[in-house]
Amino acid sequence: MPSDPAGPAAGQREAVVAVVARAGQVLVIRRGPQAVFSGYWAPLSGKVEPGEGQAAAVVREVREEVGLAVRPLGRVWESQTHDGGFRLFWWLAEVLPGAGDLHPDPGEVSAVRWLRPTEFATLSPTFAGDREFFTEILPGLSLPR
Repeated sequence: MPSDPAGPAAGQREAVVAVVARAGQVLVIRRGPQAVFSGYWAPLSGKVEPGEGQAAAVVREVREEVGLAVRPLGRVWESQTHDGGFRLFWWLAEVLPGAGDLHPDPGEVSAVRWLRPTEFATLSPTFAGDREFFTEILPGLSLPR
């Protein structure tokens, strides 16, 4: 599947952020010892592979990092990393029925939490762009129940 038409600017790589929601809560992880910015709390995210669409990247990244099966519901926001190296495409996704338990990849994920969107502000450290999403964008979205 080809990349989605609204891609990154010249010189930027494309990545997805998976806003995985269930019962009005959002899944966040503490990045593990092998992850860039280890120790930061964030939604699941990852690079879009060559020839892969963003929705497929959301499904793959969530499965690889925490072992859940999800259905992407739609792209809800765009931002970029602090250094401008990646254009981030934020996708709302729901956990599929019967998806099973969380199975975090120990290199990528050191902790997982389901939390209400307002609880993200209590975590530290977090990225400025993630804080902006949780305070400015997420409150206007309808989360899967």
